[in-house]
Amino acid sequence: MVFILILTSLFHLRAQDSLSLKDALNYAIKNSEVIEKARLDIINGRNKVTEVKAGALPQIDVTSTMTYNLLVQQFILPAEFMGGKPGEFISVKAGQSWGAMTQVQLNQELFNQSVFTGLKAAKSSEEYYRLAAKLSEENVLQQVAANYYQVIINREQLNVINANIERTDKLLTMVSNQYDLGLAKKIDLDRMKVNKSNLIAQKQDLQTAIAQQKNLLKYYMGMPVSEEINLPYQAVGELEKEAFRLNHDEFNLDRLAEYQVLRSQETLLQYQRKAYIAEYYPSLSLGANYMLNSQSNRFDLYTSKALNYNMSAVTLTLKVPVFDGFARRSRVRQSNVELQKINQDIRNTSNSLKMAFDNAENQLKNSLTTIKTQEENKQLAEEVYNSTQNNYRNGLASLTDLLTSETDLVAAQNSYNEALLKYKVAQIELIKANGNIKSLLAE
Repeated sequence: MVFILILTSLFHLRAQDSLSLKDALNYAIKNSEVIEKARLDIINGRNKVTEVKAGALPQIDVTSTMTYNLLVQQFILPAEFMGGKPGEFISVKAGQSWGAMTQVQLNQELFNQSVFTGLKAAKSSEEYYRLAAKLSEENVLQQVAANYYQVIINREQLNVINANIERTDKLLTMVSNQYDLGLAKKIDLDRMKVNKSNLIAQKQDLQTAIAQQKNLLKYYMGMPVSEEINLPYQAVGELEKEAFRLNHDEFNLDRLAEYQVLRSQETLLQYQRKAYIAEYYPSLSLGANYMLNSQSNRFDLYTSKALNYNMSAVTLTLKVPVFDGFARRSRVRQSNVELQKINQDIRNTSNSLKMAFDNAENQLKNSLTTIKTQEENKQLAEEVYNSTQNNYRNGLASLTDLLTSETDLVAAQNSYNEALLKYKVAQIELIKANGNIKSLLAE
């Protein structure tokens, strides 16, 4: 079933021209090993609940044994019991060569506080695994979304370098022609060649980084690394459009999965403490058994020729704990310490989550301001480069001025793209810090 699901998902992705964020997130939900493992934990949690429930149900065992006595045990008795002379003794066999016993035993807990507390704890553990799976899913969605936009932005950086290489090639051709005509110095031509070599090296490094980030994205999605994926080229344009829309809900600690998991752990520890306290309570159980014995000197057990007899009994057992060397008290005290520790974890995590929310909110606002500033810088750098390039062609600017303006243009373009990436990462962190990471599935 899982194999068919993976094949279906792969076919769906191949059938598309590009992989949208929504597609990547949905693929991760269906195929991520982390999420699948969390789902298995939920199933196993249900199995544990069933196991604990079994303690409150009747326990029935059937035991059957068969024995062959190589030497039948004998008892020594006074001979006069058998009509013999006083003072003499005779041996009497105590059994038959073959023997068999079948026993059916039933036990039912009538009152056991530990079992009843365990049932409540088992139900809470099922809820814990569900919340833990929710947290795992949210973490995977955040990782996929953040890496998705990292690939998008780095690919845009690659476009910037390619455009710069194209400009450098044109400029290199122009300087080379000027050098041939004696209008340019050799050092100018060499500087252009070095500049192009540096750009090619940067391009190769960025291509390697993009390939690695794509592999990391596929890893988080649960996709085979050997698969090919294509991301839409209009993604950066969409980022630019949405970068100035800042809408989000207020911080709500109670709906955060990480906080809910800790609260669930606290509940489980409380039940654990109650289970230890329940060991002080008496327990009452009902037992019943039926036993059938069969003996014979031949292998004809349980037939009319054998000696068969049965017996049955019903028992009511009351167990009152009196003294165990303070073991129960030690377990209760240990559980008290564990509860204090989880309370500290809850307090620390609550503060940490609020801090993450505030930091993401501040980063988002700062990114918006930076995007506006870098967009203005980028436009200004383009104007300066175009003007300097025109002046260089007319002999009004030096090659150094032109290369400097080109470097400033690339830096402004890269800074703008980095501001977009920081905005998107901050937005994703803010959405997750607000417990709404699944809203990305609806985009």
